[in-house]
Amino acid sequence: MYKIGIDIGGTKCAVVLGEIYGNDVRFAGKLFFDTVKDGGYETTLLKIERSMENLLLGAGLKFEQTESIGISCGGPLDNKAGIILSPPNLPGWDSVEICKRFKNKYNIKSVLENDANACAAAEWKFGAGKGKNLKNVIFLTFGTGFGAGLILDGKLYAGTNGMAGEIGHIRADKTGPVGYGKAGSFEGFCSGGGIAQLGGASAKELAEAAKNGDAEAAAVYKKSGEYLGRALAVLVDLLNPEMIIIGSIYQRCEDLLKAACMETLEREALRRSLDACEIVPAVLGDDIGLYAALAL
Repeated sequence: MYKIGIDIGGTKCAVVLGEIYGNDVRFAGKLFFDTVKDGGYETTLLKIERSMENLLLGAGLKFEQTESIGISCGGPLDNKAGIILSPPNLPGWDSVEICKRFKNKYNIKSVLENDANACAAAEWKFGAGKGKNLKNVIFLTFGTGFGAGLILDGKLYAGTNGMAGEIGHIRADKTGPVGYGKAGSFEGFCSGGGIAQLGGASAKELAEAAKNGDAEAAAVYKKSGEYLGRALAVLVDLLNPEMIIIGSIYQRCEDLLKAACMETLEREALRRSLDACEIVPAVLGDDIGLYAALAL
């Protein structure tokens, strides 16, 4: 049976038609478009529906031949009820009953989960954790935001009301760059926006400068790496995972972040727990959102 994946972002959306064979995924088709800023959520949802219909038409399939729809979206959201609850990067998306809508329209079961959790499932099954039979895995976003997706005892753990894993909201220092609405938070130090605040330029520009020998830009990434190490130490000590997978900026700038991160982690974490945990970059790259939606 085919599955449909939908990745809803504040800037772009993606819709994918795919098949899953064990730990392997085959994309039968994928479409991308900009998230509509004006007109609320309705215009974007209509584009998502047209994309699903066009993908199935192109593959010569009907919705009855589709097993389920996986939806990855930034939170907050009610994953059990399938409702998107006013994400900050999606203005106007207030109490959107997306799973009910698709069930009524297409008679297909839909699953909604926040993007960090969805990416955790994807990297666990299809990415860095593929084929390793791991039971306890953490995926860290390190891009626009900084959050954790948790695989515990072989299952996705979302918490009581879908809010588990928000390590970016934890205060890391008394003062510092603002992230998640809080100065000095881990997200303030470990996100694209936080790095920009530390260095006075975009994270991409600072990375390019650092790789070209700019000492001040390199110092910004070193500081971010130090706080990343502190965040990892919290996760290692608290959850005792087998693997922590770090995405986005870390996978692109590991050479700028890893040394300071690991030095801090070695100093801060419990030795026995750290010895049991592997720290690796994400491997699914720019297509992680597609894998994430299908993984759900």
